[in-house]
Amino acid sequence: MNGLDLLVTLWPSFNHYSRFVADKRLAGVRMNSAMITVPDLDKELDEIHRQVHDAGAMPLYFDIKGRQMRVAEVHPNESYLDVTLNHAIRVNTPTEVLFKAGADFAVLDHLEEGGKRLIFRGGPQYDVFAGESLHIRHPSLHVYGPIFVKAELEKIEKVKKAGIHRWFLSYVEGQKDVDEFLELTGKDDEVWLKIESQKGLDYVAEKFMKRPNLVLVLARGDLYVELLHPHQILNATKLLIEKDPEACLGSRLLLSVVQDPVPSCADWNELAWLYDIGYRRFMLCDELCLKEELLSTAVNAFGAFADFYPTKTAKPLPSRLSRFGKSVSRFFGVSDGRPS
Repeated sequence: MNGLDLLVTLWPSFNHYSRFVADKRLAGVRMNSAMITVPDLDKELDEIHRQVHDAGAMPLYFDIKGRQMRVAEVHPNESYLDVTLNHAIRVNTPTEVLFKAGADFAVLDHLEEGGKRLIFRGGPQYDVFAGESLHIRHPSLHVYGPIFVKAELEKIEKVKKAGIHRWFLSYVEGQKDVDEFLELTGKDDEVWLKIESQKGLDYVAEKFMKRPNLVLVLARGDLYVELLHPHQILNATKLLIEKDPEACLGSRLLLSVVQDPVPSCADWNELAWLYDIGYRRFMLCDELCLKEELLSTAVNAFGAFADFYPTKTAKPLPSRLSRFGKSVSRFFGVSDGRPS
């Protein structure tokens, strides 16, 4: 789209998959590991080969979940929420836990079973289900154990055998995460690193080294919830495009389409700001991609932006590095992209 790339999240079993996987306006399709179980993954991968995927077909990416905390099991209890996590954790209690992308919360009373079982004081407003993510922003939080749980390791092997060598890696917080993942997938595989926490931002600011097969992703769906203060998303947005000119911005984009068939004025203005500071790669959130009519509207809107705004930009953009160095330095404690 006129020098801009747009990615979407789909599964072959979606009724509208075949329509959008053949849409030349799109630059790639992401498959979200959180939406699929290991047994069902085989069916989806088999379906890929029955769809149109020749040498010039749409690039496919598989999103692997690393250290992200997700509910593995909900234990029935009418008095309080009682869940088992996919990872063992340590955190000072009592502390607040966020659910539903920050729209709901409950107070964690204590941990049991070596930090894998969470016992709450009562529960959140809405039901919690296995597979849901949750957020604990207390600085004492530590996630234990291997980065990749058994189910994610099995998914990696199945996806590799299917011939897919493009990946998203969730909740990247250090070079160890990247190196360990490349050992599993292949050192030459293309990996898009989703930055979804303050620790992830610290890694980008202080340690990330750009390489041809690595792309930073500002994964705003979770990152916006993880940040202690909402306005911090602004400098985080500038940081990633400074560190990686190929960075992708994902989620919380064109969300007004969910409520209104016409994107809001704020959405148009945000696209222009993101373009002006250097972003050329974007990915729509899952909510827009699940329904054909919403995805169609969002893709059409993005296409209209791509056709109109870049051609109307009057002046070449200043250097990203010089433009944002001072603001990034103040917020993250770095100077010219290097540790202070």
